[in-house]
Amino acid sequence: MTMPNPNLLWKAGSCFAAIGILAGAFGAHGLKARPGITSVQIASFQTASHYTMLNGLGLLLLSLHPRFSVHRFAGPAIAAGTLLFSGSIYALVLNRDRFKFLGPVTPMGGMLMIAGYVSMAL
Repeated sequence: MTMPNPNLLWKAGSCFAAIGILAGAFGAHGLKARPGITSVQIASFQTASHYTMLNGLGLLLLSLHPRFSVHRFAGPAIAAGTLLFSGSIYALVLNRDRFKFLGPVTPMGGMLMIAGYVSMAL
């Protein structure tokens, strides 16, 4: 297994932070205009945007750490977990009928994020 590239973690963190901001703005303003969107779905979308943003910042910090920026599991797990967790929520809120198969992916993404952070403590 190859070592993660700190530059790639920095770029992923930057992209996640930007996506978190964009998704938060869309969740606060654009979702209300969509027919059939409930307040529960808006709250779920906001949760996904918060996790995207927080993990983006986490990856930015991780990329600067001399030891953990090349940790074989932490950064990739946090990045993949964020994609699975937040990405599945975004998809489910925007089109539940088409993406309902992603329902079980959300908790798997959450577990992967948690494993990435815990791996740094071990």
